[in-house]
Amino acid sequence: MKTALGIIATVMAFVSYIPYIRNMLSGKTKPHAFSWLVWGTLTAIAFVGQVSEGAGPGAWVTGFTACVSFFIFVTALRTGEKDIAKSDWLSLVGAGIAMLLWWATSDPLIAVILITLIDALGFFPTFRKSYHKPYEETAITFAISGLKFVIAIIALENLTPTTWLYPASLVFMNGIFVIMLLIRRKQVGYVEVQL
Repeated sequence: MKTALGIIATVMAFVSYIPYIRNMLSGKTKPHAFSWLVWGTLTAIAFVGQVSEGAGPGAWVTGFTACVSFFIFVTALRTGEKDIAKSDWLSLVGAGIAMLLWWATSDPLIAVILITLIDALGFFPTFRKSYHKPYEETAITFAISGLKFVIAIIALENLTPTTWLYPASLVFMNGIFVIMLLIRRKQVGYVEVQL
């Protein structure tokens, strides 16, 4: 059962990134490179942590997400958001400082709490950009991303705060982001149909 759920979550991840990558390559979606760098790094670290804690199939989606996040980061350097605000740099520096603190800790739970905080800091540039340009993100990708991590949590073989806290925070952050996008799209009016 856990293996099937791990496969389902990973397939959902694959499917969720298809519209995002399509929209990114066509210029409709303009990812913020800072966020994707932080997310790629964090999900790679979380994947290693989950594997070392015996997470099993529930970790597969985290590993896949790390790979895709690095791909989007590299692509965003060329085609992504070019309006980099001072607050974006502060967010990136804050995430870097938190990563140093994470590296210095030997307690896995504290490390996961720090990773969760870093992820939230990494989300800030995308959140700020999308508040002003809500049609430059692909909402369906973030919605499915939240759902895939719900399934990934259920698929965890070893359910401890160290294995479930980070994916649970991703469910929350993706959900809040999608709600903000939908509200802002309604507030700014119809621009273009985009998933």
